[in-house]
Amino acid sequence: MPETSSRILVVDDEQNMRVALFEALSCNGYEVRVAENGRMALDLMRKSVPDLVISDIRMPGMDGIELLRHIKTDWPEMPVVIITGYATVETALEAMKRGAFDYILKPFSVEVIEETVKRVLGSTPKAVSVGPAAVRVAPAAEPVVKSRPIIGRDAKFLALLERTKNVASSKATVLVLGESGTGKEVFARLIHHASDRREGPFVALNCAALPEGLLESELFGHEKGAFTGAIVTKKGKFELADGGTLLLDEIGEIPLHLQAKLLRVLQEEEVDRLGGKEPIRIDVHVVATTNRDLKEAVAKGEFRQDLYYRLNVIPLRLPALRERQGDIPLLAAHFIEKYSCQYGRPIKRLSPAALARFLSHPWPGNVREMGNMIERAVLLGVDRELEPWDFWEEVERPTTMPPAAVSAAEGEVESANELSAIAVEGQSLREVERQMIMQALQKTGDNRTHAARILGISVRTLRNKLNEYRAQGQLD
Repeated sequence: MPETSSRILVVDDEQNMRVALFEALSCNGYEVRVAENGRMALDLMRKSVPDLVISDIRMPGMDGIELLRHIKTDWPEMPVVIITGYATVETALEAMKRGAFDYILKPFSVEVIEETVKRVLGSTPKAVSVGPAAVRVAPAAEPVVKSRPIIGRDAKFLALLERTKNVASSKATVLVLGESGTGKEVFARLIHHASDRREGPFVALNCAALPEGLLESELFGHEKGAFTGAIVTKKGKFELADGGTLLLDEIGEIPLHLQAKLLRVLQEEEVDRLGGKEPIRIDVHVVATTNRDLKEAVAKGEFRQDLYYRLNVIPLRLPALRERQGDIPLLAAHFIEKYSCQYGRPIKRLSPAALARFLSHPWPGNVREMGNMIERAVLLGVDRELEPWDFWEEVERPTTMPPAAVSAAEGEVESANELSAIAVEGQSLREVERQMIMQALQKTGDNRTHAARILGISVRTLRNKLNEYRAQGQLD
């Protein structure tokens, strides 16, 4: 790890969240440490001060607000980002009032955390002396977003891609429509990266994720003293996206009383901060997404007709996955390779039975649903091919494993994903599973957290399995 790598401390009592953040940030070149509570975090910080702390807000013992208070006492300039699944106006304002740099609502994508970290640390942080009241700092930087691959060969889908690239450099507002999970945000990022604004910032805001009392401030910004808790001046998303692209995700959820102000910003190309004295000129390409029928929302009086017309200058309607069946095998292969590489698992293929089930499945969650299902199957599948029962719980496994489907687990456990070999030929899958679980526990000295990580399952799943064995008299 180069000496100039920024150091990040992740604090969360949920192991899955700690692991996910560790992997995402480590892959971006940051030096990451984790703590499962506030007291452990403070102990780590006294030994080695990080450049940034990312902390959950609800934790046993010392919560995120209390941890933030301690950090700001000993390291006043330390940037702290709060993450929470329980955001309210009060908790968010409390965090900002106590000096948090920003807050992020769960669930969030990897891109959201990457953008926030880059905004705090910049892309090339430089090391300076560290200690209480002094940290390594870097100039603030706007988010730089990497485009994710778009997979498809369906003729209509390819035509849509071409149209998207053709309108990318237009200043006209683009409205991306489609069911949940079809890839609306991915297309929004494509528009940015295919445009002449690609060197500018890409800023995203989920209009449904914020409490109503905070959405206006997030969109338009506020001046110091504009409301209780506004202890500093803050730029809104429109200002942060100046010279680039602003994604307004789930635009159909924006409250009516803010729609008029949003319309004015789009028409006049200037924004009024809360508490501001004069408008600020902006140059932003707006891309909006929604899975709602906005025409129906207009008819019901839930969405302004003039705003709908202003947003719907260039509509792009994304097809549901069931409408592009020819892309299903291609997408499946992409996700299998992606998650196999991510988790260090062998790259398998769908069995003929699994592929048939994929082609007949209606995919109500579309591409996102497929990705989530394949990620789970890659982690938990034990056969040489991915079978229907790896994806759908209602599909029963065969009572015995065919010899060809048996593969021995790997040698001595030292640090992550290794198990000593088990001869499983002819045994039931349930018995094989039980033996693997018991051996993992034996190798880790009955440490359930470590054993679950070795097995690629959650601690909760491991606990449920052990309770099941105990009820069946297979465990003392």
